[in-house]
Amino acid sequence: MTDDILIKVEQLTRYYGMHAANDTVQAAVNDISFEVRRGEVLGFLGPNGAGKSTTMRMITGNLAPSHGRIMINGVDILDKPKQAKAHIGFLPEIPPLYRELTVDEYLQFCARLNRIPRDKQISAIGSAKERCGLGEVGKRLISNLSKGYQQRVGIAQAIIHSPAVVVLDEPTVGLDPIQIREIRHLIRELSNEHSVILSTHILPEVQATCDRVQIINQGRLVLSDSIEGLVQRMQTSSLRLRTKYPAHNDSLLAIEGVVAVDATDEGFVQIKHKPDTSPAAAIAKVTVEQGWELLELTPERRSLEEIFVDITTAEQTADEQTTEETGIEKTGVAA
Repeated sequence: MTDDILIKVEQLTRYYGMHAANDTVQAAVNDISFEVRRGEVLGFLGPNGAGKSTTMRMITGNLAPSHGRIMINGVDILDKPKQAKAHIGFLPEIPPLYRELTVDEYLQFCARLNRIPRDKQISAIGSAKERCGLGEVGKRLISNLSKGYQQRVGIAQAIIHSPAVVVLDEPTVGLDPIQIREIRHLIRELSNEHSVILSTHILPEVQATCDRVQIINQGRLVLSDSIEGLVQRMQTSSLRLRTKYPAHNDSLLAIEGVVAVDATDEGFVQIKHKPDTSPAAAIAKVTVEQGWELLELTPERRSLEEIFVDITTAEQTADEQTTEETGIEKTGVAA
């Protein structure tokens, strides 16, 4: 339903700079479109310099696009910026904290900035503190809090006015593993009442937190998929077999669907099979019948990192080929 779409981005583009030699400008973000629905956590992935932060700044109204349209909860952010921004909560990579204030003083300041009525400020502050696990540190100076708690304060200021959309830019950078798990759990809880965009270059973050993932590279969206679809992309047509006694390649190659058998340096046998077959049960049966003593049989998977590198490398190679063949930069646009 249209009412469930809280963020709608259409053909978003942002140009930077001018090259006098060929009268072209550089596109930091180039014609990207996507939607985020109510209750959804969207992971926005990309290498450094890919255009993530530029996109986040445009979505939050901190940077005007060169072209395109951004709708926040049905409001055009260019036509009605104040009204649209009222529906947005934003945590930049460096949280906008006043460390000389206590947590309560800072959140009261944020409540006033967001024009929360005076008679509702105490309730709003209490709700944000409870959701972010800040109930016991309200009287403490922000400067005396750990980085993990400071990050929680940053998230609290982003949700204090109950926005429809929450945008988090690198929310777990610099945190220890326990703090990272706590912030990830908090982000999942936020999705119960908000749409969340999580901008990050930490790949496990996406798998642990998000419902959907988008990869941006050189200013363009190169992948948009659900986490389930991503898991399917990670699957490969091969199995890893480890046995107590050496397995015979001929016996494995005789199994229907098996196309290649190779020994690995780690003591495993890699068994490649046709994509539409699943020979695991037959392999296990042959292993038992031959007396090899099965120790491990697992499907191989590509990591999210491998998929990420494959996609971004392929895009870069395609751009280089286009430049060599035409002599025109793919991101170059006539002024």
